[in-house]
Amino acid sequence: MKRLRGMDAMLLYLEAPNVATHTVKVGLLDVSRFHGELSFEVFRELLRRRLYLLDPLRYQLVNVPLRLHHPMWIENSEVDLDYHLRRVRVSSPGGRRELDQLTGDIAGKLLDRRRPLWEMYVVEGMADGSVPVILKIHHALADGVASGNLLARIMGFTATAAEEREPPPPDPVPSAAELLAAAGRDHLKAILRLPLLLGQTIWGTWRLRRAEKQREPHPELAGRFSPAHTFINHPLSAERRFASATFALADFKQTGKQLGITINDAVLATAAGALRELLLHYDGRADSPLIVSVPASLNITPGRIEGNEVGALNVSLPVQVDDVLERVRLTALGAAIAKEDFNLMGPRLISSWQEYMPPALMPIVFGWLATRKKQSKLQNLTISNVPGPRERGEVGGAMLREFYSVGPLLTGSALNITVWSYVDQLNFSVLTDDKTFGDAHEVTDALSHAFVEIRSAAGLSPTLTEVDTAMGAAQAIA
Repeated sequence: MKRLRGMDAMLLYLEAPNVATHTVKVGLLDVSRFHGELSFEVFRELLRRRLYLLDPLRYQLVNVPLRLHHPMWIENSEVDLDYHLRRVRVSSPGGRRELDQLTGDIAGKLLDRRRPLWEMYVVEGMADGSVPVILKIHHALADGVASGNLLARIMGFTATAAEEREPPPPDPVPSAAELLAAAGRDHLKAILRLPLLLGQTIWGTWRLRRAEKQREPHPELAGRFSPAHTFINHPLSAERRFASATFALADFKQTGKQLGITINDAVLATAAGALRELLLHYDGRADSPLIVSVPASLNITPGRIEGNEVGALNVSLPVQVDDVLERVRLTALGAAIAKEDFNLMGPRLISSWQEYMPPALMPIVFGWLATRKKQSKLQNLTISNVPGPRERGEVGGAMLREFYSVGPLLTGSALNITVWSYVDQLNFSVLTDDKTFGDAHEVTDALSHAFVEIRSAAGLSPTLTEVDTAMGAAQAIA
């Protein structure tokens, strides 16, 4: 058994009927060189004999009696592949739009906490002959880096039995007495850590306040806890809509080099331009900066495949600025300030305090917040940028051609933009609900418009490089 860390537990407590906190991964397999047919039955057997390496897929949640502590994981539970692995068919004609629609439908359904917290879908019916695999896994199990490392293990599937074996027998379910005894021990450890944590909090707060007083004022950027009021901030519906788009990673690298900014800055600046376009369309104005939550990994160890070791940077996006290059400059400045504040306060400080959340109270609090109409003071939306594999992976000889990933929608924030690089691709994934946009591809269209706008302003070709290893683009339906 192992205790859920504070951040892992919080991602469980956040969940409500209209707020699902799982993540969704979509990998497209090119089966043209696969020896034989990669049928559902073949894939199932490959997965079954590889489960011993995929630890988080065997974790089972166990609640402590009376919710006297955060839940625990049974680390090796029984996995019923007839339940977790499913066969689905994409609608005709079987392109990006149809796969995105299916992914959104899957993303909108909560995971069953009585079972290991994941589902996998093998998709049939793609026009290009590819076999997409959609993995829905609870964020409590793995953050972006851990998911990427887990993906690398999944890509270790072989067509032979040399590295495969039967999964181990399941561990016994702990008794109530064992759970309560473990809770008591862990509470004692937490109490002993508390004086040090209080000292770190005082020190981090003092450093942050000192830096803010010394820093040059930037009225164009959002103040702390002052996100703009926008159409994307409202109580979420339970339904989800998904859209994806592929850009050439080389185009973003070239743009960043030309402007003297990082790829992450270029992604955020592209999002700022897209959000400005969408705000002008839906709200009729874009006159105040947004606050975007940008996850930052605290542990990039290649072998880590479970748990959440992330903090969050609150970055100001200057969507109110019409001038493209000035918007890019202010985006990079906002990101730099957010990173400095994050480090001054202490990257692990918030996650350390999350260990002390009362398990009996937090689901009630978050459930109330999930239906509250008043806008959150923390953020407008989430944008995540995760560096993915630089080499193409394989599953039993089938090449992983494309990969997309998207995180959850948080309470009151009906938009998540998650970006993963994969070899020569930079893949954008958008998650929203069914109340916010007529078509989620409005967001990917706006991202494309904004990136072309940035390249043109930087003196680069507005014609984007075609990525022939990816599905054809899908535009919004008017």
